[in-house]
Amino acid sequence: MEVKKYEEVHFVDSTRAVWNYSFFTEDDIRNFQHGTHYRLYDLFGSHEIEVLGKKGYYFAVWAPNATAVSVIGNFNDWNPTSHPLFVRLDKSGIWEGFIPNLPKGEVYKYHIDGFKGVKTDKGDPYANFWEKRPNTASITWNLDYTWKDAGWMDTRGHHNSLEAPCSIYEVHLASWMRPDKHDEESYNTYDQIRDLMVPYVKEMGFTHVEFMPVMEHPFDGSWGYQGTGYFAPTSRFGDPQSFMELVNAFHEAGIGVILDWVPSHFPYDAHGLFMFDGANTYEYADMRKGFHPDWNSYVFNYKRGEVKSFLISSARFWFDKFHIDGIRVDAVSSMLKLNYSRTHGQWEPNEYGGDGNIEAITFIKDLNETMYRDFHDIQSIAEEATDWPGVSRPTFQGGLGFGMKWMMGWMHDTLDYFKMDPIYRRHYQNKFSFSMMYYYDENFLLPLSHDEVVHGKSPMIFKMPGDEWQKFANLRTLYTYMFTHPGGKLLFMGNEFGDTNEWNYKSELQWDLLKFDSHRMLKDCVRDLNLLLRNEPAMYENQFNIYGFEWVDLNHTAECVVAYRRKGKNPENDLLIILNLTPVVRHDWKVYTHGKSQWREVFNSDDKRYWGTGNVFNPEISTRSLDKNDNMYEINVHLPPLGAIVLK
Repeated sequence: MEVKKYEEVHFVDSTRAVWNYSFFTEDDIRNFQHGTHYRLYDLFGSHEIEVLGKKGYYFAVWAPNATAVSVIGNFNDWNPTSHPLFVRLDKSGIWEGFIPNLPKGEVYKYHIDGFKGVKTDKGDPYANFWEKRPNTASITWNLDYTWKDAGWMDTRGHHNSLEAPCSIYEVHLASWMRPDKHDEESYNTYDQIRDLMVPYVKEMGFTHVEFMPVMEHPFDGSWGYQGTGYFAPTSRFGDPQSFMELVNAFHEAGIGVILDWVPSHFPYDAHGLFMFDGANTYEYADMRKGFHPDWNSYVFNYKRGEVKSFLISSARFWFDKFHIDGIRVDAVSSMLKLNYSRTHGQWEPNEYGGDGNIEAITFIKDLNETMYRDFHDIQSIAEEATDWPGVSRPTFQGGLGFGMKWMMGWMHDTLDYFKMDPIYRRHYQNKFSFSMMYYYDENFLLPLSHDEVVHGKSPMIFKMPGDEWQKFANLRTLYTYMFTHPGGKLLFMGNEFGDTNEWNYKSELQWDLLKFDSHRMLKDCVRDLNLLLRNEPAMYENQFNIYGFEWVDLNHTAECVVAYRRKGKNPENDLLIILNLTPVVRHDWKVYTHGKSQWREVFNSDDKRYWGTGNVFNPEISTRSLDKNDNMYEINVHLPPLGAIVLK
């Protein structure tokens, strides 16, 4: 059934500065209020249209506690009386109208006469483009763009599958590289980032990039995690079309794009969502739920249908309009728990007496069901740090519906282990092996993220014990362990070449370190681990099920030698990984395993190409049959110091 335009059904009074006009149907309003409208970006905000032969922009904003709302900008000298919007008579709290002759690129805000006479000037919550900070107005724009990534979009279900290799390069766009590393105000544009980063990520062999929040945000020091523009890529680097070009270029290079997305909290900036119309419109009114003590920010009211519709529409927007391949949902733990970072008296139990935020749990489940229903070939990833059950299990099995969950326990235990002087490691092998005890509870992603190289935690290379050679050897072995452990992988930018500074968002990575062999060759090691991951089916085909991993030797605690097997669907592809976690060379080391009689070394972290000694390797590997009935063999190998070898 063809939907008639508003002006074909209603009289439009074209004598006023703002014409009466509406995009909304009764169904839209009902779904918006019930928290089940997930395409609000097509209705709210500013939209370029033509009415009665006049081009201009239609505006719609939700301000349920307002007594008047007008559009202000340079075009009317910021006069709050000249362009008033019409309030809908259905008590939906929506204000709307069409302003003729308003061009693309105009700055604007909503002037709101709000609750108890409070007057505020707010940016558009649904704007697609904002002024570059410190300016705070929204900009009339469109999202016209001709995509050229059909090849990727048609086949991305294969690349984003849980049975495909997943190695994510986590990036903060501003500080990856700058025109002037000493000037925090100097930014590469999206176009420059595209020309520099796409070939680098491709050469390094990562399967995906993950951008720390690109959604518009006022304060650089929040790294994007306190946002004001849930429907706009930041203008720091250019316009929305330039960001589309960046995503498109990654897709044409065969690389997926994941965005960090923050539905947990928002800042109190005057132009943002806080007290939007003089009352708690987007946030809980009860500050035991509505204020976030850790981040001095405000928590979305997940109980309110209009807010739930807003948030799920935001997530859907990035998949729909920007072709992204996944979202990594930040701070899920803080949403799930009413007592997160709160002590006795600072929180109130739910209606059943528990500490779960019931409406937030419902929101998360609806979010994931909607994303996977509408975009079946994407991934939704949870950054969640508690033992909440079933985070990455389908909702029909009682889970939260994410595709993957960050494995924080693995990260903590592994870093604790590798920070230790090798002389003490014999006493802590359980730190090393414990991850597989609970590994099958979730679809886990192994993160060595930005959180591990800030706030005095030290860069990766200086977490490692020993002299310079040992630090690099330890780090290469840690990365080999990470890449050969089941699950997805995530490495923060700079970790791949051993940045010697903590991450500083005001500067850039220490690219000049690549003139030193140790750093350049570490980067080559990470590249080859990525290629190993992509080229060896045993590394990914069964990465989330019990058939993909087997401990081969955990019995040499005193020597700190560990062996395990990675298994694909075809036993011929099995890999044997042996880690020697002390600086002692071990010649003629015996490993006992069943199945294959012939093995060859396909990776050695001590290779000269990676700044290793290159002295201990296995050009030929002798095996001896021990039990023909059980198909058991003794494998004889040489193990490099603080090294890892992979056999096939």
